[in-house]
Amino acid sequence: MIRYIASCSFGKDSLAMVILLIMKKYPLDEVVFYDTGMEFDAIYENEKKLKRILKRRRIGYKRIVPEKSFEYLAFEHKCKRRDGTVCVGYDWCGGLRRWGTSQKNREIEKYYKSKYGDADLIVEYVGIAKDELNRVEKQRIKRGKTVKIYPLVEWGMTEKDCLSFCYEHNINWKQNGVDLYKILDRVSCWCCTNKNQKEVKNIIMFLPDVWTKIKGYERRCGVPYKGKGCKYFEDKFKG
Repeated sequence: MIRYIASCSFGKDSLAMVILLIMKKYPLDEVVFYDTGMEFDAIYENEKKLKRILKRRRIGYKRIVPEKSFEYLAFEHKCKRRDGTVCVGYDWCGGLRRWGTSQKNREIEKYYKSKYGDADLIVEYVGIAKDELNRVEKQRIKRGKTVKIYPLVEWGMTEKDCLSFCYEHNINWKQNGVDLYKILDRVSCWCCTNKNQKEVKNIIMFLPDVWTKIKGYERRCGVPYKGKGCKYFEDKFKG
């Protein structure tokens, strides 16, 4: 028995992929969303839209909520550094500190094992666009059960193509009256430190409520969100 599952973050690429999988009548048993709890509100709005579509087509849907929350791991979890000292909380996620991504992969794998343990193979559709080939892993079997495939690459769709497709199908990322893809390069978690200067400036200007949450996070973990090299953090916007 083969199970077909689409991993969807509700960003432009994975959402375009899921809609196209349905339109092209690819086999699809379930769509899985890993909820960090640190997503933009617009992500949850698009989740509602897709759930209605999936329900009409009798395709399964699962929102995976981690056993240990993102905030717990960021602020309370006791962990050992390489030098043997103990710290409390991983603080920010991003750059070389991809603990959130590691947790996501573990939780999804655990879910597959618990629900689809009797499957001979799990085919996981992953929404990585053609112009992000550096992110595409070579097709491989993971622990003998899961093979990842990349439909957007197969279809020749770039990130720009995916965003245009979503807009054409009445899908947007409106929050505080602005579309997130107009002000951010990537709609990842609001607390991700991979955001560049332009994105930080736009968050401050257009999403003050999100900036307030970022500043609160910073106070809790005692580690700056952005430091040297990000002038919009360092000068008048710092407060």
